[in-house]
Amino acid sequence: MINIKVPVSILNLAPVRKGSTNKEAVEQMTALAQLAEELGYRRYWIAEHHNTPNLVSSATSILISHVLQHTNTIEVGSGGIMLPNHAPLVVAEQFGTLATIYPDRVSLGLGRAPGTDMMTASALRRDRHDSVYTFPDEVKDLLQYFGPEEKQGFVKAYPGADTNVPIYILGSSTDSAHLAARLGLPYAFASHFAPEQMKEAIQIYRNLFTPSEYLKEPYVMVGTNVIIGETDEEAEYLATTMHQMFLSIIRNARIPMQPPVENMDALWNPQEKLMAMSRTATGFIGSETTVKRQLEAFQEEFNVDEFIAVSYIYDIEKQHESYRKFKALTS
Repeated sequence: MINIKVPVSILNLAPVRKGSTNKEAVEQMTALAQLAEELGYRRYWIAEHHNTPNLVSSATSILISHVLQHTNTIEVGSGGIMLPNHAPLVVAEQFGTLATIYPDRVSLGLGRAPGTDMMTASALRRDRHDSVYTFPDEVKDLLQYFGPEEKQGFVKAYPGADTNVPIYILGSSTDSAHLAARLGLPYAFASHFAPEQMKEAIQIYRNLFTPSEYLKEPYVMVGTNVIIGETDEEAEYLATTMHQMFLSIIRNARIPMQPPVENMDALWNPQEKLMAMSRTATGFIGSETTVKRQLEAFQEEFNVDEFIAVSYIYDIEKQHESYRKFKALTS
């Protein structure tokens, strides 16, 4: 029998819905975190994006702090901090401070991409255009900053040492799989927007994994789009909001999250449809019965250790209900 009873978490890019303000987007992000805690989700991760008017997830560590303040037990972290934008010492100081205030509730997912366009990336960290290539060394720096006091160098993160903030390697390609395996760290693959290399990346990670002081066995998390409706038809209708999000990315339109529509073919051309649909090829969309079947098929092939769900659903009540159903299916 295929096991779909696995831990599930939530990734939130903190989108701005059409007709809502930035402040309301933050409030909606916080309310979803409180629901996740109530339902027993393992962790709640917040993304990092810049120069993107339809997302409010630019100051990720501040949003994480805000969510920690308004929840009690759930782990809150980054999905992820885009390390090319930040000096590792600053990240260590910020997350070391969070872990000091909220012990055992903070995690740090790290990404190698800038999470924006190159002009904005230059504005964020103008002196480090090579930072994408120094990512492995900077991950090691962070592991040291969070480690034992006696293993620190001259430059230390205060607070940071001995906080042991858990680090996760995020990625959408096979490069990240090699790094996570070599360092013996948990690995989260972003199949919610780039599923093409997922199978190969998971195989590489598992085959090359080296046990470490942080992790004894491979741990694979998969980011995935999840939209569960009362029926398959309702789920497909709700999913048109997600399709419009990806269409907006393809067109570089960056418009707020849109309400669902009856006919996507009136909005995109065949090439745009192909590009947008390819980004959601591994998602779980349908009724509870359909999604259960999709989960079983996925786990039969990949047997991942944790799902981290992204749900672009315009109607907040329906989004929350989808997350309730997803948790029930995997518990």
